[in-house]
Amino acid sequence: RKLFFDTHALVCLLEENGFTTQQSEVIVSALVKIMNTNLDIIYKDMVTKVQQEIALQQVMSHIGGVKKDMIILEKSEFSALRSENEKIKLELQQIKKQVMDEITKVRADNKLNLNLEKSRVKELVSFGYFLLETSKHFKVHAQQDRALTQTDRKIDTEVADLKTMLESHKLDNIKYLAGSVFTCLTVALGFYRLWI
Repeated sequence: RKLFFDTHALVCLLEENGFTTQQSEVIVSALVKIMNTNLDIIYKDMVTKVQQEIALQQVMSHIGGVKKDMIILEKSEFSALRSENEKIKLELQQIKKQVMDEITKVRADNKLNLNLEKSRVKELVSFGYFLLETSKHFKVHAQQDRALTQTDRKIDTEVADLKTMLESHKLDNIKYLAGSVFTCLTVALGFYRLWI
């Protein structure tokens, strides 16, 4: 270990200022011991270049592992969101098909009822009950008109309800999509932050 001052010159300087040779050597040896102790303490806290490079490589390998984990997590979340969106689309299509089937059934039932009533009226007319049945026919026809109007109102109400439900599902899809986009942006910003 190198000393940063000349010990012999220090001994001579102390002798010139009135210290004996033995006192000068004791003082210089005490200073050398103090310096060596301080240097030992400093060297314990210091790291060699090789140790620093090893630590840097370990940190870089940990960062690489974290990056791989982030990529895997990002891919799994995207696939989960895609599958969820596909499920919602299928459910919406099924609901739409069911609604259309119900509307078709209601219309077919109404047409069938109207055709039955018309055929019944024609039969009544053909049997000669025209005058008596005419008044009944008008009543039945008015009732049919009322029933048809009520059925049309019910159909319109159900269609409006279904449209409202479809709109709410659309809004839910938009929310999920927005959440996905913000999640992707957050992950991308995290990666960007890691690279910088």
